Amino acid sequence: MASQLPLADSATTNVAEFSVSEISQAVKRTVEDAFGRVRVRGEVSGYRGPHASGHAYFRLKDDRATLEAVIWRGTFSKLAFRPEEGLEIIATGRLTTYPGSSKYQIVIDHIEPAGAGALMALLEERRRKLAAEGLFGADRKRPLPFMPRVIGVVTSPTGAVIRDIVHRIADRFPAHVLVWPVRVQGETSAAEVAAAIDGFNALDAGGPVPRPDVLIVARGGGSLEDLWGFSEEAVVRAVARSQIPLISAVGHETDTTLIDHAADRRAPTPTGAAEIAVPVRAELQAHLAQLGARLSGSISRYAEYRRTRLRALARGLPQPDQILALPRQRLDALDGRLRACVEAVMVDRRNRLARLSAMLAPARLADMAARDRLRLDRLARDLPLGLSRGLALHRRDLAYHAGRLTPRASERLHADGARRLAQATARLDRAALQTVAEARGRAAEKTRLLKTLSYESVLERGYALVRDETGAPVRSSSGVATGDRLTVQFAGGDRLDVIADGAGMPGRSPAGKSRPKPKTDPPRGGQGSLF
Repeated sequence: MASQLPLADSATTNVAEFSVSEISQAVKRTVEDAFGRVRVRGEVSGYRGPHASGHAYFRLKDDRATLEAVIWRGTFSKLAFRPEEGLEIIATGRLTTYPGSSKYQIVIDHIEPAGAGALMALLEERRRKLAAEGLFGADRKRPLPFMPRVIGVVTSPTGAVIRDIVHRIADRFPAHVLVWPVRVQGETSAAEVAAAIDGFNALDAGGPVPRPDVLIVARGGGSLEDLWGFSEEAVVRAVARSQIPLISAVGHETDTTLIDHAADRRAPTPTGAAEIAVPVRAELQAHLAQLGARLSGSISRYAEYRRTRLRALARGLPQPDQILALPRQRLDALDGRLRACVEAVMVDRRNRLARLSAMLAPARLADMAARDRLRLDRLARDLPLGLSRGLALHRRDLAYHAGRLTPRASERLHADGARRLAQATARLDRAALQTVAEARGRAAEKTRLLKTLSYESVLERGYALVRDETGAPVRSSSGVATGDRLTVQFAGGDRLDVIADGAGMPGRSPAGKSRPKPKTDPPRGGQGSLF
């Protein structure tokens, strides 16, 4: 039976064994060594945007095959073009395998559209998308400033574009130009242009770097691929959110990019953007001169018209003397009446002052004070007697009425009468005391006034009173003879007896005495007069 078993194939038993990993690594090395970097043209299929990890996975296909594709996160953020579903692209990368699923794939590091038709289709699709968001609406367009002081330019610093713009601005209307250098072509062009627009908008108005009044985004002409950076969504959105009015000057007049739709104004060329941004100074000067001449002529004509009208009106007015004649005559009459009234008032005031002065004479004040003092003494003397008489009268009336009343009523009336009598007595006492106090106050006031006007107050101010031998006041040196005995009274009552020696009295001698000298001393009492 053993001889009936089949013999093993010697060719099969001699084949080397490999593990799955070894086969996968061998295939991976073979594919990578055989192909390396490749450029593959195909249509994007199965693209759903970047994965949560940031990597992008999709497929490239044509009408007969499919190739898996992957873009790592670091590469995806730097791509100038992003893959879109159904877009035909040319992908550049490394061909490799993925052992986890036994499939080969391309790791892409660069993408470009497969042709102008694809670019135009992508451009149109992007235009429709941004237009639907309202970024191209006419209501978003803002007017450009008429004469900007600072102009910001976003362009390449080494090209001919910036020189053309600067020279054109200098020729038309010199202004301060700020240049933000950017790359105008390549993968980083869109990001740099968007950052430049945002950077100009971030400048403070009063900062060390002046904030532009208008922006110009400029580039020379080129193909659709060369100008693609200015149709990127990031650039269009930066233009739309710019707070500074912006002029798009990308390419020639026939070139069209998406920022042309989002900008506030589109210029056919960079030089045309400079012409749009600033006016022509010479034309402004000529226009201002023309307006100034028209203004001067209008002012001259208006002044002449007003002058002619004023002359015509002046001829219809009366002469100034005729207008002022009646008011002048009325003024003269009022002036005469005013003078008479003033003089009458002055006479009246003078008479009243004389009357008041006479009432304030020392002798009159002394009489009034003496009369008030006598009246006060009389009131003080008669007050107890009057009180006694009044009290007796009230008691008599009370006794009369008491006899007519019953004992109880008599007691009540007696108590009431006693209370009223006490109240009347108290009021009478207060009235009497108040009357006496007021009389004493008036007497004291008049006494103080009398003292103020008396000659003693004059002596207290440093003067002296000279009396002759009879005690009469000496009013002038003409009444004093040599040898006369005089008495000089000072403040406080001090007196000094002197004899006139004739000094300072010209023309006077002992023989010229006018009255005899009395032999007795002058009286020391009494009150003299200074008047």
